[in-house]
Amino acid sequence: MTSPTPSPDSAADVVASAWLEHRQRVLNIGYRMLSSVTDAEDVAQDAFARLAEADIDDIDDVLGWLVTVTSRMCIDRLRLHENSRRSYVGPWLPEPVVDGSEDTVGDQITLDDSVRMALLVVLDRLTPAERVAFVLHDVFTLPFTEIGEIVGRSPQACRQLAARARRRIQSDSTTTRPPISREEHREIVQRFATACRDGDLKTLVDVLAADATGDFDSGGMIPGAPLTELDGGEAIAAQLVDAVSGFGAEFIVREVNGDPGVLITMGEQVIAAISLGVRDGQIDLVHAIGNPTKLTHLQPAKPS
Repeated sequence: MTSPTPSPDSAADVVASAWLEHRQRVLNIGYRMLSSVTDAEDVAQDAFARLAEADIDDIDDVLGWLVTVTSRMCIDRLRLHENSRRSYVGPWLPEPVVDGSEDTVGDQITLDDSVRMALLVVLDRLTPAERVAFVLHDVFTLPFTEIGEIVGRSPQACRQLAARARRRIQSDSTTTRPPISREEHREIVQRFATACRDGDLKTLVDVLAADATGDFDSGGMIPGAPLTELDGGEAIAAQLVDAVSGFGAEFIVREVNGDPGVLITMGEQVIAAISLGVRDGQIDLVHAIGNPTKLTHLQPAKPS
């Protein structure tokens, strides 16, 4: 006997229930695949729109269906991004996720080791297939048989893709750091934030490692912003003091992609988010995002 065709109301109930139960997982997959809160939200909206148009009676596993559709859309976007990023002005960095911000979408993204800025930067250097295989297997524990069906490759090929991605991640010193307590990490970041606010070049040089590296993602939209990586604590400190000190900006310590970082605000507007890597008691990695299009989700909601 064939199953009765679901009524429009019951199909809508399934989609509504899936939205409540699975939207966060879909967003989590999208952000880890794309390094973009905006793209993750777009992909989630598209996935649920397709679910609403699908024959619900033919779908045995709604979450599995959503994961497959979401992952395939992410692969398509990653391939498009490969071309667009070649013409991007200056360093390209992920959109930041900030705990406790105005970002209602970002609040749905789980902050754990897999969203740390240093890891996302390395993931952005992988091929789309490597990234998808790694994220789905190592982060979301999908078996390679299922991943193979999603990407259209054999399970063994997907296993090799994930292994290759894992080796690249493990070989990058920015992703493998000695453990540090949250209290010590936050205290070092607070010293950095206070020195930036006060234009205290000496303290900034002290808190930054001599061999620190830093980059600033402005998308070419901020005059005078560096378009190449800065090498050395003194160079980074001088750039920070010149760029952001003395303008009445606030430097607020917040969780940026799961680690203590800094939000720079002018009035109510967020003008930059800074992710800071710490090693041996000093900051050795600075990733600053100031491209306004990558901070839209952090801005306060406009009054209706």
